[in-house]
Amino acid sequence: MERNIGFKERRYIEELRILTKATALDCIIDERFERIIYVIQKGDMGLAIGKKGENIRRMQNVLGKRIEMVEYADDPNAFIANIFYPVEITKIERDPITGALLVSLQKKSDLGTAIGKKGANIEKARLLMRKFWGAELGDLKTGDGAT
Repeated sequence: MERNIGFKERRYIEELRILTKATALDCIIDERFERIIYVIQKGDMGLAIGKKGENIRRMQNVLGKRIEMVEYADDPNAFIANIFYPVEITKIERDPITGALLVSLQKKSDLGTAIGKKGANIEKARLLMRKFWGAELGDLKTGDGAT
């Protein structure tokens, strides 16, 4: 999947590198939820977050927007698990009719966390999966099959 990074995104990526010494592969400016979503190079997540989330707070103060970070993974299933972390994913399968990815969660109580306030987390997952893997994310299911 070819990704284009605009000037504003490059500026935010460079700002992250200067403030945290971590490497971001990409970032998405999500105007709808007033946030910046960074995709962090595998292994750099600790650097990016900082001690007790210090770097994230500093970035939020400098940029004036909420900061969210997801660690990159070479496998789409591992990437989905990173996006929804700390929610535990039991399986990911492709819908035979629509071709969308269906994500099964271990606990029904995690459904609210996976969706997020006003759908922010599920939207983040949809944006990242489209951009990095060209895949559409379908429904979230729990162990008992509820969506």
